[in-house]
Amino acid sequence: MTHYDLVIIGTGSGNSILDRRFADWRVAIVEKGVFGGTCLNVGCIPTKMFVHPADLAATPGAGARLGVDLTLDGVRWRDVRDRIFGRIDPIAAGGREYRRHHPDNANVTVYEGTASFTGPRELEVDGTPVTADRIVLAAGGRPVLPDIPGLAEIGYHTSDTIMRLDELPRRLTIIGSGFVSAEFAHVFSSFGVEVSVIARSNALLRHEDDDISARFTELARQKWDVRLERKVLRATRSSGAIQLDLDGDELETDLVLVAIGRTPNSDLLNLPAAGVDVTPTGHVVVDPYQRTTAEGVWALGDLSSPFELKHVANHEARIVQHNLLHPAAPIAADHRFVPHAVFTAPQVASVGLTEEQAATQGIRYVTAKQDYAGIAYGWAMEDTTGFAKLLADPVSGQLLGAHILGPQASTLIQPLIQAMSFGLDARTMASGQYWIHPAMPELVENALLNLPL
Repeated sequence: MTHYDLVIIGTGSGNSILDRRFADWRVAIVEKGVFGGTCLNVGCIPTKMFVHPADLAATPGAGARLGVDLTLDGVRWRDVRDRIFGRIDPIAAGGREYRRHHPDNANVTVYEGTASFTGPRELEVDGTPVTADRIVLAAGGRPVLPDIPGLAEIGYHTSDTIMRLDELPRRLTIIGSGFVSAEFAHVFSSFGVEVSVIARSNALLRHEDDDISARFTELARQKWDVRLERKVLRATRSSGAIQLDLDGDELETDLVLVAIGRTPNSDLLNLPAAGVDVTPTGHVVVDPYQRTTAEGVWALGDLSSPFELKHVANHEARIVQHNLLHPAAPIAADHRFVPHAVFTAPQVASVGLTEEQAATQGIRYVTAKQDYAGIAYGWAMEDTTGFAKLLADPVSGQLLGAHILGPQASTLIQPLIQAMSFGLDARTMASGQYWIHPAMPELVENALLNLPL
């Protein structure tokens, strides 16, 4: 049985823990799939590399109302796909090669297989026993698979597979109403695919602020075949087409993408044998220092974080790294102001409380909105649907939440994240600096000034 100072399970953000400070540690890394984790291989990076050409493909529609007549000559799907994975796949392979064979990693052993606990800090990797003084769980998550009669037989895609299609379908149906659904609906519809979205809820992006969700749903229904409050009862195939029976409806399509959520890989690790507790959602329980309920075991990323965001996983990896190196002076993770963005059309970005959360929690707040149509750059774009919405404490002016729907929302929200993180009140933020005119950040400036403090 081989013993290590440290074992890291997962090569996403967990892989970034190791640097030259661990050169005198005996380390093992375990990976059951492809090096680099979800973000690099099947998540945020390739999806955004698809979103950018999708944005370009969608420009003719936006240009017409500005007096610029454009046409889309075509989308070379395989060229788009191969450009993206022609860059990503070598990075994943290079990461594996670096850990396995580079002299910098002479102290690192790579196990390719599935790790399963057999006892406290004792593992088997496909039958090979391993023990360690410290273990970091960074095994990520995977798409939730639906229990729909007939769907497995007719075949379907998840976010893990949809980006590697050989050809674009004529019709695509997406089951799900969250950010994965919204991003892929934008990509494929921009490339000329007829997109249908089936949602069990009464709105898309229902975890966003209600005003954002309602506006996005309204806009989505103008572009896609959106069917709300529907459940897929069964799937069959006839004459090459897929038939989906809904409760009260039917739908024929050529391809199905399942995007109903993700689940942590905790069930693959036999965590009870290690004394590691999980929540009802399957997320590993951690304290503020990313320590699990088992001594000497840490966890990070999608395995333990309900945020399931790469920037959160990277932050937690830095916390775990410090606490491994400095056990007598641990530091806590900071999850106070975690932002997220949805790279669809229009973009959505959010940080902090929604209005519904503030009301439910009994927190005093005031709100303000600013439309893109009310700023000069919004006139230039003729944007009539986008807006920013802010929540703030009415006395202190401290921001409680920020929500933006519209062009470059993921960029425009950053100064609001900064203000919340460093305690800058809304009035000081708005009046204590120059705002370039007529640039898009005036959306943020005006929303701040609109707050009734």
